[in-house]
Amino acid sequence: MKSAAVLGGGSWGTALAKLLSEKGIDTALWVRNDSLAKEIRAKGENKRYLPGFRLPEDLVITSDIAEVLSRGEVILFVVPSHAMRQTAELVARQLPSVPGPSAIVSCAKGIENESLMTMTEVFQEIFPPQMASGISVLSGPSFAKEVAQGMPTAVTIAAYSEEKAKGLQDFFSTDFLRVYTTQDVIGVQLGGAVKNVLAIAAGISDGLGFGTNTRAALITRGLAEMSRLGLKLGANPLTFAGLAGLGDLVLTCTGDLSRNRQVGLKLGAGKSMDEILDSMNMVAEGVKTSKSLYMLAQRHQVDMPIVEHVYKVIYEGMSPAEAVRGLLDRPQKYELYGVH
Repeated sequence: MKSAAVLGGGSWGTALAKLLSEKGIDTALWVRNDSLAKEIRAKGENKRYLPGFRLPEDLVITSDIAEVLSRGEVILFVVPSHAMRQTAELVARQLPSVPGPSAIVSCAKGIENESLMTMTEVFQEIFPPQMASGISVLSGPSFAKEVAQGMPTAVTIAAYSEEKAKGLQDFFSTDFLRVYTTQDVIGVQLGGAVKNVLAIAAGISDGLGFGTNTRAALITRGLAEMSRLGLKLGANPLTFAGLAGLGDLVLTCTGDLSRNRQVGLKLGAGKSMDEILDSMNMVAEGVKTSKSLYMLAQRHQVDMPIVEHVYKVIYEGMSPAEAVRGLLDRPQKYELYGVH
């Protein structure tokens, strides 16, 4: 695999395109907004979403989807989960006129609102069956800014085929990015989706002025919720103790670069969702995913009280203080990890 089509000109898409291009892989970055694509080309930098980082001169940056796809053996979908279906359909319409990709990689961390599907399930619904073995997921604790800085980072690539996972492991690995492999595609996706909602909860806690005891409790009990849902949906429980589970959860709940944590901090400080969303120029996946996960938990009768209360704060007008009381007033339980 010698070339990459990176779809999405946000911070993570730009960071991945930079990484792959600097590694010597022929890389093209698709930016939906034509004026933004022109601005990035002119300045050699994505000042809107990843300021402060010069991009390689040989990185192709364009809003022409056909041009990008014609160059990519590996297609990276680095768009928000709510835009994934539309983007996948756009790509599918181009497939007859471009070489078929050898791998399709989801880099989004969310669950589709309407269907409650994971991103790979969306791909399987849209792309031809012969492309199924090439569908994979890249996840783990990885802030775009730190990857762009070349800071040591470890992530996970999940694919249905062990051979495909190993090929992508080599494709993404650099001297600072260590890539692990797994075939637990569903577990890796659930870890990435649930941790964003839990990061909002951790942010709310910190915004209310609670301490590190509270945050540690939210992370630990949030991990139990993640594991319960994963077990119900057929994931390997060990996945949630790894990079795509606990690793990403700790990063997003504690790191100030986390957009989801920032949403929670502002909610805890008394700001409304409308005020918060109006002030952001990047997507916080946990806002929409809280609704998806709440509905998914109801569908499968999985107890996820932290997710439930985040959903109620965002969508039903529950105050953060009421959410805290609701969580603390629940019946006392025996701690058997991943079950109760």
